[in-house]
Amino acid sequence: MLEPRAFAETPGEIATLKAIFPVRQWAALSYDEHPWRFVVGRLGDPAWVRVFESLTAANRSSTKSAPVLFAWFAKRTFCQNGAANRVAQHDVGVASAQISLGATTHGLYNHGMAVFEPEWVAMSFGVPKEFEAVACWALGYRGDPVTLNEEPLQMDLSPRKRMAFAEIVFSAWG
Repeated sequence: MLEPRAFAETPGEIATLKAIFPVRQWAALSYDEHPWRFVVGRLGDPAWVRVFESLTAANRSSTKSAPVLFAWFAKRTFCQNGAANRVAQHDVGVASAQISLGATTHGLYNHGMAVFEPEWVAMSFGVPKEFEAVACWALGYRGDPVTLNEEPLQMDLSPRKRMAFAEIVFSAWG
């Protein structure tokens, strides 16, 4: 099941979390820059609450039991020369994928959320202006979908739709 929306309140072990997040170092990135930063909260702590409060009502419904919530930020410029880093969000996405794979190797699920209040979450954590909020993620063990509100429940139970290979990979456009 890709990206479940229902999470069990079972807390993740600190040692497991510490094993998952370092895998981001293997992400492909531009100029060996690490434009990503993330703020991680565990269920009920102040960081968790701030990330949770930045989410839409539908995302709150599905992450209310998630033992870990975190917000990703991308540095808009390169450290080495101050030039705009037009691939910062790409690099954050690659690091996100690495963390997602790391989570699954430890039996955890994750759910990425692009619908949140980026300005609010950045302000609430005092994030410097050279960073932008990119996404929020929930991390934890699979929960029972019946605990979800109607919309997230339907999304959780529906089969995932993916475009056909020929629609996205070709040698000439169109």
